[in-house]
Amino acid sequence: MLRDARGNVTFKIVPSYRTGPPICEIFVRAQFDYDPKDDDLIPCPQAGIKFKTGDILQVISKDDHNWWQARKENSDTTAGLIPSPELQEWRVASLAMERSRNDQVNCSFFGRKKKHYRDKYLAKHNAVFDQLDLVTYEEVVRLPGYKRKTLVLLGAHGVGRRHIKNTLISNHPDKYAYPIPHTTRLPRPGEENGRNYYFVSQEEMMSDITANEYLEYGTHEDAMYGTKLETIRRIHKDNKIAILDVEPQALKILRTAEYAPFVVFIAA
Repeated sequence: MLRDARGNVTFKIVPSYRTGPPICEIFVRAQFDYDPKDDDLIPCPQAGIKFKTGDILQVISKDDHNWWQARKENSDTTAGLIPSPELQEWRVASLAMERSRNDQVNCSFFGRKKKHYRDKYLAKHNAVFDQLDLVTYEEVVRLPGYKRKTLVLLGAHGVGRRHIKNTLISNHPDKYAYPIPHTTRLPRPGEENGRNYYFVSQEEMMSDITANEYLEYGTHEDAMYGTKLETIRRIHKDNKIAILDVEPQALKILRTAEYAPFVVFIAA
């Protein structure tokens, strides 16, 4: 056809409608220290990047099951390899099970026959995985500054958390408030319900605990004490910041958009 054509011939280039895979732009906060020089599993130590707990990493590619490509946020370094969550979890779990096996062998030297184990997941190893409670990377996003709803004070006992809490509430009563705890003990002379404590029955408190309505709770002198989530929500409705003096385990519940906590670790 072109051979028999006369005059000017114009070719029109139409872009392809085929699109490539979407660019992976995920930001994560590392929850462990990593040095590729100390890793026997990485295919090329020079291709890995070193990071420490708390570093923000931008994940470029997750195509490989064991090794992701990432680079440090706000860094001029090139992208490198980091272990995937599956690989890191397998590594830590394997080390934990190996230590568990060694402990069992050390306790069986009184004529017991050494047992042989297979390197695969068994039901009896469930406890090992449960005890790890491992978090390798935490996905994060960049957000503009916003008002926090909850101030969480963490630290060892006796470092002054209660003093900081009382000082903030005393100096800024219009800004901070402490959730009034619930208790099953009887009111003492001069105590009013809802002022220092909310006094409830044992049955009511146990029912609310079963319904997961408490942030944390405990027993002291045959009476139960606890912080109810609804009391925190009431403080937020009053447009105040709730100050919490809790144990670290409570962060699993608080680290949500509903409570938007600002966590302060107080060193001893």
